[in-house]
Amino acid sequence: MLPSIFQRVTPPGRTLERQPQSPVPAPSPTLFLVTLVAVFGGFLFGYDTAVINGANQYLKAHFGLTPFQEGLAGASAILGCIPGAMCAGFLSDRFGRRRVLFLCAILYAASGLLSAIPRTFVEFLLARFISGLGIGASSMICPVYIAELAPAARRGRLGSLFQLGIVTGIFLTLFINARIQGAGDEAWNAASGWRWMMGAEVLPALVLVGLLFAVPESPRWLLGRGREAEARSILERVGGAEHASAEIQAVHAVAAGEEGRFGELFGPRFRRPLLIAVVLMAASQFSGINAIMYYSTKIFTTAGVGVKDSFSSSVVVGLVNFLFTFVAIAFVDRAGRRPLLLAGLALQVIALAAVGWMFQLGQGGLPLLLGVLCFIAAFAMALGPIPWIVSSEIFPTRLRGRAMSVATFVIWSSCYAVAQTFPMLNDHPAVGPAKTFLVYAACSLGAFIFVLAVLPETKGRSLEEIEAAWVARFPGVRAVPQKTPS
Repeated sequence: MLPSIFQRVTPPGRTLERQPQSPVPAPSPTLFLVTLVAVFGGFLFGYDTAVINGANQYLKAHFGLTPFQEGLAGASAILGCIPGAMCAGFLSDRFGRRRVLFLCAILYAASGLLSAIPRTFVEFLLARFISGLGIGASSMICPVYIAELAPAARRGRLGSLFQLGIVTGIFLTLFINARIQGAGDEAWNAASGWRWMMGAEVLPALVLVGLLFAVPESPRWLLGRGREAEARSILERVGGAEHASAEIQAVHAVAAGEEGRFGELFGPRFRRPLLIAVVLMAASQFSGINAIMYYSTKIFTTAGVGVKDSFSSSVVVGLVNFLFTFVAIAFVDRAGRRPLLLAGLALQVIALAAVGWMFQLGQGGLPLLLGVLCFIAAFAMALGPIPWIVSSEIFPTRLRGRAMSVATFVIWSSCYAVAQTFPMLNDHPAVGPAKTFLVYAACSLGAFIFVLAVLPETKGRSLEEIEAAWVARFPGVRAVPQKTPS
């Protein structure tokens, strides 16, 4: 009997055995609405992250900001992301995924309104901190919510739509800001234009609130609370009676039935999945992606191709980021998480090393620009969406919220570290842009080696099968009986 493809691509000792799968259910209206929630959650994430770029120069003029205060205006939302991510896991495990998503939508709407009407700079910072709480919490909840409702065969593709929502939010924000900027002169923009940029977030936030009234709670969270009838009804709406019975049977086979303790994450059973989540999330930031997203103007100006203003350079980056996210959507459930990550990381290493080398030689122009865009493309198709997907599927239901809180805490802390260190590294005479990009290339190479050595493939596995594989590593711990695939 030939081994499965899954077993061939998984390193020895890291095989997650495959169980017989129920037929893949046809797409349903319920699953479509759940996907829309994830997309809008990602869109608000992207909008809120990017909107400050268009408003910065007018905020500086309106409030008379110093360079330190200008930097604080940009970083205030990131500072809110960290506690938002840390608290969201506990809250979602305790009160449900849908309720916490309601809270996120309200935070987005409140932030959009409050950041449009501040009387002082301190009030503006508080409003942006509130938005950061929403970003941090939604970046943790949305991948978990879609993972717990999506059929295994479509989980990667649907999970990638969260990343598509993010890049769409970033991309469309550029045009919204440009439209508002064009509505008046510099004086009007300094007095009122930036307020409309910030306040425009209220509309998609209200759309998310409306969608949340139409979608169900996570059935796996309901099963963990003993509410099987509600969970069965939801699963039948997603994929029919056969799908519902198979999912409930799988959940009961591995569920402990009680709320997980945070300390379990650091025990032997979940040490490896926690390591995977932490390393992938950190690698996604230490590859230097937000150094480019936040400082693209300086990088592209150095490239000497005539991209002089932040709008033009951001459009180029945003368009490539948007388009190559569709590569992940198309292949993450076909090729698998692991092969796509390896291909993307390999391309990242080459692109970043080439950019560093060209900076070292003082070579700018189109080749340097293409090297940067090649990195953006590689990131968008692999290291951008896949860490969110993998982190949301490798932990059991009772711990998934807490585990994702740790993962999102890592990604936002790493994001802040990169945003703070890039200007210092880039401007340091002993480092400069050449060595900075070589550092990012080295981090991407380390991530490639880690994925090659440690990451198992999870394509097509149910969440319960993945959990059972971790449990089965430890003698005396009951796991789902494994069957050899034919």
